[in-house]
Amino acid sequence: MPYPEDEMISLLKNAGVDFTSSLPCEKIKLLLEMLPESFFHVPLTREEEGVGISAGAALSGKRPAMFVQSSGIGNMVNALLSLTVFYKLPLSIFISHRGIYKEKIAAQVPMGYRLAKVLRGAGIPYSIIMKREDFGIIEKILPRVYDKNMIHAFLMSPAIWETSDPGRQRPEVRSRTIQYRMKKPEPAAKKQRSSLSPLSRFEILQTIAPYITSKAVICNLGWPAKELFYVGHQPSNFYMLGSMGMASAIGLGISLMSEKEVLVIDGDGSLLMNPSILATAAHYAPRNLTILAIDNSSYGSTGDQPTLTGSCVDLEAVARGFGIRNTVKVSTKRQISHVMKKGHSELLFIHVLARVGNQDVPDISLDHLKNKKQFQRFLKSNSS
Repeated sequence: MPYPEDEMISLLKNAGVDFTSSLPCEKIKLLLEMLPESFFHVPLTREEEGVGISAGAALSGKRPAMFVQSSGIGNMVNALLSLTVFYKLPLSIFISHRGIYKEKIAAQVPMGYRLAKVLRGAGIPYSIIMKREDFGIIEKILPRVYDKNMIHAFLMSPAIWETSDPGRQRPEVRSRTIQYRMKKPEPAAKKQRSSLSPLSRFEILQTIAPYITSKAVICNLGWPAKELFYVGHQPSNFYMLGSMGMASAIGLGISLMSEKEVLVIDGDGSLLMNPSILATAAHYAPRNLTILAIDNSSYGSTGDQPTLTGSCVDLEAVARGFGIRNTVKVSTKRQISHVMKKGHSELLFIHVLARVGNQDVPDISLDHLKNKKQFQRFLKSNSS
């Protein structure tokens, strides 16, 4: 009789799952070790980041599945609702349901006992998998997740894995990441005060517009998306309307699963909310990904409250500290145009210093689901 982990892998394969991500949990340690043998697998630094990366994979036509423990669901709810559910993207979530069965860590109990209520309150469909015989529930539901573009959570009791062999030897899996010897980081360019930077975000978007026509563009939410839409809509633009902090995660997911050149238009407030995505991006270092961080030292969409990039954080230095080797700091039209014209053969992080302020432009008139369909058609097209 196969081990439960083998049966689970077979269920995933039969449903066409082809993209997985996870954060560690001791109860499903063996299963997590097996995932890279059969699927493209992303080890995450935070659960919320996985929602964004999975969304990018789904936009690229993949069938993503996440593996997390119950304590991490609290880090995911907003992104699940304002990104995955809002854009009707498929995602299956396999949750190691801690705190309910032979739990030795007391801190796992509160979330474990309330997890079903949390999911129910969020309107996220779920199934409770108490024993191995319940795998039939997964077999029935999993294909529908992808055929119907829906989200579903599977709450998996630790009792399922009690028949596993913890000493079982797994074959070594060769990493799919790009390996390189880290160079000693060069000193990041000294950041000027953003109030002295000559360009507004809108002017920066106008400057880059001629250079993004053939790229898949993921634009940060709020005023940046509205301004980009006004500057010039194209089917290859994906406008975020919620899930702040997910722009670079979505872009990374797309760049891993698509040959298209991918440009993320991110912001200082967004990156400060989820900076660890830069570590995951550096780990994979996709050559077709550019992250353009427009830094005006303010939360422009909520009233221009200051961010910490105005006092103590240099985003280029942060990117280099996380391992991104190819970085540049710019602030003028000439500098921006030069770096956008120049080709690159590795992951590129562009730190653009800007002045505070939003352009008075109308709201985006394009329905978000129509935007998604246009964007997916572009990703499927043969032109690069």
